[in-house]
Amino acid sequence: MKSTTQILDTPLARQVRGSAVVESLAAVPSWPHSPTHPGDIAAAVAAQRLSEFELQFDADERTLWCHFDYTARPCYSPAVLEQTQHIQRLVRSLAAHDGTTEPSLRFVVMGSRSPGVWNLGGDLELFASLIRSGDRAALARYAHTCCELTFTNATVFDLPVVTVALVQGDALGGGFEAALSFNLIVAERNARFGLPEVLFNLFPGMGAYTFLSRRIAPGLAERMILGGEVYSAERLYEMGVVDVLAPEGEGVEAFYNYIGRGGRRHQTLTAIRQARRIANPITFDEMTRIADLWVDAALKLSDTDLRKMVRLAAAQDRRRARIAPVA
Repeated sequence: MKSTTQILDTPLARQVRGSAVVESLAAVPSWPHSPTHPGDIAAAVAAQRLSEFELQFDADERTLWCHFDYTARPCYSPAVLEQTQHIQRLVRSLAAHDGTTEPSLRFVVMGSRSPGVWNLGGDLELFASLIRSGDRAALARYAHTCCELTFTNATVFDLPVVTVALVQGDALGGGFEAALSFNLIVAERNARFGLPEVLFNLFPGMGAYTFLSRRIAPGLAERMILGGEVYSAERLYEMGVVDVLAPEGEGVEAFYNYIGRGGRRHQTLTAIRQARRIANPITFDEMTRIADLWVDAALKLSDTDLRKMVRLAAAQDRRRARIAPVA
């Protein structure tokens, strides 16, 4: 069961509290240090109390299932960012081993409990507020935090863990950027992807260029970034952006079929991830330098651009209202 406890005291949380956009964030308890037995791992996962995610552990396949379970707008709010960091620390603890035995954790899968939505991107209302106040430092903290999260998704602390985005709905803006950072993208046919930042005269600066240009030709990546088009999962599969295309409602089964039961393909997938990093290395410095360009561009947006940004945030709120469960 999800629960909300004390307010986090981190740079990002302090930034958000100061902006009066979000007043509190959920804190979560610690976990046992480096559990290795499946029962211990399952207990450590069950002990987590997160307001924005639902966690489950598949002991047979040594897979941690993480599902967005938004309490507010289905985007990367500061609360979602904070708790994603927590999950990544959890993964590091659960997967730590000396390399002489079978990994205690093979896969981390990120899905969503919101029907038709995976993640709609950055916190646009927060962006508009910080831009209007000229708070470059706060914008940079948000952007660098996103870079840290996506870089970790891609590299997984150099552990033998494969990260998987299971996209069963819309992944737009920063949501698409985040999906691109996973080692494997499994998408159902009803999923849609897009980078709408160009609509308010901005560009996606927290990983889109870095990850997309390593999956497809850089020129095509730039065309996607500048076009603002929404793409179907099938089209992105044909382009090589999506790795596994599944019928609607069958994404989980498609994931298990792809990896093979009993970790049959885990070693191969881990080696491919390592080979990809050798052939097309990603550096955190590259990502943060691009993010700083994004911050500079954001601070130059006009009032007209900001009004478009806020209208898009309102559309995200309406989307949330449509998918929210009835009390």
